[in-house]
Amino acid sequence: MALINESQPEEFILLGFDDLPWLELPLFIILLITYPMTLMGNIAIILVSKLDPSLRSPMYFFLTNLSFLDICLTTSIVPQMLLNLGSSKKTISYVGCVVQLYFFHFMGATECLLLAIMSFDRYVAICRPLHYPLIMNQRICTLLASVTWLTGVLFAFSEATLTLQLPLCGVNQLDHLLCEIPVLIKTACGEKEANELALSVVCIFVLVIPLCLILTSYASIGHAVLKIKSSEGRKKAFGTCSSHLIVVSLFYGPAISMYLQPSSSITRDQPKFMVLFYGVVTSTVNPFIYTLRNKDVKGALGNLVRNIFISK
Repeated sequence: MALINESQPEEFILLGFDDLPWLELPLFIILLITYPMTLMGNIAIILVSKLDPSLRSPMYFFLTNLSFLDICLTTSIVPQMLLNLGSSKKTISYVGCVVQLYFFHFMGATECLLLAIMSFDRYVAICRPLHYPLIMNQRICTLLASVTWLTGVLFAFSEATLTLQLPLCGVNQLDHLLCEIPVLIKTACGEKEANELALSVVCIFVLVIPLCLILTSYASIGHAVLKIKSSEGRKKAFGTCSSHLIVVSLFYGPAISMYLQPSSSITRDQPKFMVLFYGVVTSTVNPFIYTLRNKDVKGALGNLVRNIFISK
């Protein structure tokens, strides 16, 4: 392990998949293709949600927030990954590491909370349809979104700041693809019990509690949908929720296995694959999930494309 004199190194060496060098080129090509797809897909969702009058509802307001989050989440990690995978110098400056640490965890925590808010929106729409316009009015939606973003900032800032206080004792190698809180805690020396406890508490508030709210919401939704006598009505109700459920599964599954699984049972490369999944794959497929399974969004995208060609 490389040692340097300073407690805070000027740069970190990101080991990545140094034990699987054959994987670097395919991974570089995949990221080079998927990153522009992520940007274009999520920007398209934002544009149609803002420009099409039929999509100006709470559901698409929160979807716009989710798309913006996905753009920021992938942008905080993918460009640096591409630089390191595409060259022999696999480093990141200390300042760059700190910036990545704050932004990645800010976006990740906010997305966990936002997915819970979106499940609440679906619960009100299906289980309390007559009260939906009153409960999910524009002011409440804006307030919920603002609280979600602010809470994400609070959790990320407090946990990342606490992690950065740990002494590194000259170690400047991180066995990961990016600067992440668990790997910095593992790399640091000295007493780390307080940091590990704080990370566990944050994970409970950011992952476990929102997931419990999501599961509770969908249990109520499922009970309400089964009471619908019309098969067409049941199909429509399930259709409005299925996209969100798929996104929740894709995001929460890897995140929970990464942050809540006992460290003794985690293999060396598992965190790297997990961060690629919930940090890159989920953000890339989200626009396709919402467009391919949603007639309103597909129609709005078709209208947007037609308008662009007509204007030209």
